[in-house]
Amino acid sequence: MKKSLHLLLLLFISLSCLPEPREPVNGVKFDGTGYKPIYASADEVAKIEFTAAKPLTEPGKIYVSDPYLFINEMGKGIHIINNTDPKNPENLSFIAITGNYDMAAKGQFLYADNLSNLLVFDISDPKTPKLAKKVADAIPVSNYPPYQNIYFECVESKKGVVIGWEKVPMPEQPRCFR
Repeated sequence: MKKSLHLLLLLFISLSCLPEPREPVNGVKFDGTGYKPIYASADEVAKIEFTAAKPLTEPGKIYVSDPYLFINEMGKGIHIINNTDPKNPENLSFIAITGNYDMAAKGQFLYADNLSNLLVFDISDPKTPKLAKKVADAIPVSNYPPYQNIYFECVESKKGVVIGWEKVPMPEQPRCFR
């Protein structure tokens, strides 16, 4: 009897040491997945490159400046396409811009976001665009994913600048929720 009482007491103590499951936040239960920030250094974010054409993989917005098309590659930059022959468009080049999701144009200028920075390109010759100006911290940036009712790892600014988010399996419920 004494031995079984000791075993019961030992079992009770060991179970009391397990972490308590967290309560759902706003009624949303943790499903074992969450969003993890993708970091880059400030130097990587600031680097704007004019490169050879790349295939479109995740296109976003399109701007038309006849006969050219400027097509956003979500989070990565802008494709420049010669559309003189719409049946056979020619992918000319790519402007690599980390954190680029939006763009607009007026006249000979193309405006693009680079996370919190606003970039202005002179596209008077679309075959050879030129960075005309960079306005630092012109666009507010949030340190949380662009989704609602999700769990995510809290941002650690010492790791760098958040340039995106990826959904990953997580062994335990993260502290941050949106």
